[in-house]
Amino acid sequence: MHKVQFRVRYQETDQMGVVYHSNYFIWFEMGRAELFRDQGFPYRNFEKAGFAVPVKEVNCTYLKPALYDDLLTVETFVAKLTPVRMEFTYNIKRGAELLAQGRTFHAIVDKSGRPCNLKKKAPGLWEKLKAIETSTTKEEK
Repeated sequence: MHKVQFRVRYQETDQMGVVYHSNYFIWFEMGRAELFRDQGFPYRNFEKAGFAVPVKEVNCTYLKPALYDDLLTVETFVAKLTPVRMEFTYNIKRGAELLAQGRTFHAIVDKSGRPCNLKKKAPGLWEKLKAIETSTTKEEK
């Protein structure tokens, strides 16, 4: 698991001080980006190697509202990794209180946007991803 903390900004809320729902997706992206960066492999390295990892599907279950000025934590887990797909799960927390849970599904594509097998096209990059997966995978109960 990887954790990143941040404070809710005023611009992320509505007039009642409640976080607008679409901001959770931005926080998921922040969690993914920081996970890769902290593992020594920023997302930019995918692009430099000629690959991208677009979001194919995203979902979020909202349990309790996040509010203006809350100190939140995004917990990010690599749920599944194959040579052509990635899946992440997320928890958004205020202290120990779980506010939302989410999941994103990603394809691995080449420069032309076509799905590709990373294990075959870039074995070194694939090994780095497998190491990140091993260090961050959430144990299923």
